[in-house]
Amino acid sequence: MTDRVLMPAPPTDSFERKIDYLRLSVTDRCNLRCTYCMPEDGLPKLDHRDILRYEEFLTLAEIVTGMGISKIRITGGEPLVRKNILTLCKNISQLPGLKSLSITTNGVLLSQFAQGLLETGIKRINISLDTLKREKFAALTRQDLFPQVWEGIQTAFTAGLSPIKLNTVVLRGTNDDEIEDLARLTFRYPFHVRFIEFMPFQQRDYDRQFVPAAEILQRLKRVAPLARSDKDESNGPALYYRYESAPGRIGIISPVSGHFCPACNRLRITADGKLRTCLFSRDETDLRQALRQGASQDRIEEIIRFAITLKPEKHELNSHIFRKCISRPMFSIGG
Repeated sequence: MTDRVLMPAPPTDSFERKIDYLRLSVTDRCNLRCTYCMPEDGLPKLDHRDILRYEEFLTLAEIVTGMGISKIRITGGEPLVRKNILTLCKNISQLPGLKSLSITTNGVLLSQFAQGLLETGIKRINISLDTLKREKFAALTRQDLFPQVWEGIQTAFTAGLSPIKLNTVVLRGTNDDEIEDLARLTFRYPFHVRFIEFMPFQQRDYDRQFVPAAEILQRLKRVAPLARSDKDESNGPALYYRYESAPGRIGIISPVSGHFCPACNRLRITADGKLRTCLFSRDETDLRQALRQGASQDRIEEIIRFAITLKPEKHELNSHIFRKCISRPMFSIGG
């Protein structure tokens, strides 16, 4: 029997928060055009030369796991549109010290990839699902692909991916009439159905569409008595609830009305190799340049550690200034 390798404790920022979670965006491409995320014709895409190669992503994953970061989530854009994504997932999953590898997807290609994802070592999966109605899905995403997404969810469930988290961005006048129906999925499946406050990444109609978490919670209580549930083991931002006898759980994520900054444990690396210590900050650290100029892994680790020390105490999402200073759309950050 070989000796167990002791991994370092995760780094801490200037506010004593342990940073043990990385969201790694592998592409800015997406096969949907969600109305709250991008224009119908899309937005200018990154040049292929600017997007990190898989060996560069793997190098960064190796560096951060060596620093004590033990959870990595693969994001996009839509990560399943990137060629040979399963190869990258498999290689990352084998890194020493990694405790959890997960992925976020819109589900369009999931029926093709669910079994392969499981075989790479991924068990946890987040799936965007803003509506259960085909016509509304087509209007929201500008693509008539709801049957493919629902098939993907069912395939992931059958394959054994768990937990399956369904993420719903609540928009007043668009899908807020489905809060109760989405919540009732937890009586049929062991899914985590999570309702997310709409964030002001686009100016247009934001105030009219915003539904606060308190209102969402009140709507959920109309379905049946709702009790607080244990916090998710990933230490994520959701507050969890459960209906009695329901196998699934309800989550509420409130970045606007009740920010979760005091417990933030994450970093983000964009598809073009920019490190962001806060989703809502304009500050980025260029890791791609360091990689391509031949910096050693020790030097890149120093750059990351320094960036962590500058992680802000909290975001300014409630500020009108924030809405004038948005530097990237959500799909190019990785969520």
